[in-house]
Amino acid sequence: MSVPSPVLFIGHGSPMNALPGGAMASSWAAIGGSVARPKAVLVVSAHWETDGVAVTAMQSPRTIHDFRGFPQALFDMRYPAAGSPALAARVQSLLAPTPVRADLDWGLDHGTWSVLAHMFPEADIPVVQLSLDRRLDLPAHAALARRLAPLRDEGVLIIGSGDAVHNLRRFDPSLPSGGFDWAVRFNEHIKDRVSAGDLDALIAYRSHPDAALAAPDFEHYAPLVYAAALRRPGDRVEVLTDEIQYGSISMTSFAFRS
Repeated sequence: MSVPSPVLFIGHGSPMNALPGGAMASSWAAIGGSVARPKAVLVVSAHWETDGVAVTAMQSPRTIHDFRGFPQALFDMRYPAAGSPALAARVQSLLAPTPVRADLDWGLDHGTWSVLAHMFPEADIPVVQLSLDRRLDLPAHAALARRLAPLRDEGVLIIGSGDAVHNLRRFDPSLPSGGFDWAVRFNEHIKDRVSAGDLDALIAYRSHPDAALAAPDFEHYAPLVYAAALRRPGDRVEVLTDEIQYGSISMTSFAFRS
């Protein structure tokens, strides 16, 4: 019996992390090297919110530069991975009876390609994105995630891409490494609850006294719940990267492996 694919949560941070030689380049390359080559990758990215659930179903997804004010080198980057209409259809079947729209317009946003450009730089593994339905609460997102569990036995690497701590309004460019006290406290709380397998606490994150500052952006937090909800009994938890950048952006990442 083959070993199930792991599930990853990656704190992707600034688009600048996509650049060769960037702060996360070697760490993300090491993460890619630590997993068996998947048949395909399914990413839940903070940067694709929709009304209703959608999945990219095109054969050749475009590279989306969904940011502004960054160096031209970032806008010149392309991640030419193929899509997988077959995987999109499999996702639709697993999530039924929830309607899932086959999307032919979106592509790969920087929550996906900035990470995969280092993990799988050859761009030779098909990539599909699953959107975040902005109308759902976290328990509903967790329920959707659990229905994706069979993909782990089918060679699909599932990645949640966001940031456990994400507050751009408190972003401090003079602090490239290190976090504000409230960011550190909340990040430590999340690491503790992830390690304990406490999905209920992760879903109820807003009850933490630092949550309003540390995680005001639901869409960046939700991909963590997708990854944590796919943890199986017996999976071990690994903290892959663990730092806070610019005071208010957590790069902490996790793997759930059999």
